Amino acid sequence: MTPAYAALVGASGLLGGAVNAVAGGGTLLTFPALLATGMSPVTANITSSVGLISGYAGGSVAYRRELAGQGPRARALVAVSVVGGIVGALLLLFTPATTFRAVVPYLVLLSCALLAVQPVLARILVTRRRGGSADITWAVRLGVGLGAVYGSYFGAGLGVLLLAVLGILVADDLQRLNALKGVLSLVVNVVGVLVFVASGHVAWGYAGILAVSAYVGATLGVSVARRLPSSVMRAAIVTLGAVVGVVLLVTG
Repeated sequence: MTPAYAALVGASGLLGGAVNAVAGGGTLLTFPALLATGMSPVTANITSSVGLISGYAGGSVAYRRELAGQGPRARALVAVSVVGGIVGALLLLFTPATTFRAVVPYLVLLSCALLAVQPVLARILVTRRRGGSADITWAVRLGVGLGAVYGSYFGAGLGVLLLAVLGILVADDLQRLNALKGVLSLVVNVVGVLVFVASGHVAWGYAGILAVSAYVGATLGVSVARRLPSSVMRAAIVTLGAVVGVVLLVTG
């Protein structure tokens, strides 16, 4: 590990942690940085997932105020997040990458479109929703479960996808849903990492650099997100997600 590579990975972790806390897509910053060090794509992807866990944890800690009262929702969605995380991790380790990655850009772009029209759809669906854990329907569980599969396989855009599902199907403020999205993203990545660690495909030195820088970036990212009006935050998330989707489409 050279000082230049260490600095590159550290900078990508700082920005990636902030991006994941605000919207999602931090993997798109850390993954290319790790590839630049010369490691294989699979090792880079797994190392990125391991290193970014601290960023998701930092974002959840910083968002604890917005998480107040959402325990029933979180508990209702943890099980599908765990199952989806395991399935996605096993797909990465045991199936050809080209098959699943072919649909990834379209999933990200679709989630951006859903989030963009979320206010309109939310008004249409609001009569079907009730407070507490009752607003976590089978549709929410299915959406989060599929998002977990994707996120454990290749994390770029996981936050956008989860926030689109929650924003359309769960009646609440976008900041609170963003906080819930962060917790679910943390669960998905922890489960995936537990599978990945056993594979031996982790570059621990770089993962450690990412862990420290991503935590700092996530804490700073939440501070920025709190100051943004919901409309501005939604526009920023959709724009970022669209960029992630287009880049994945072009480079896939």
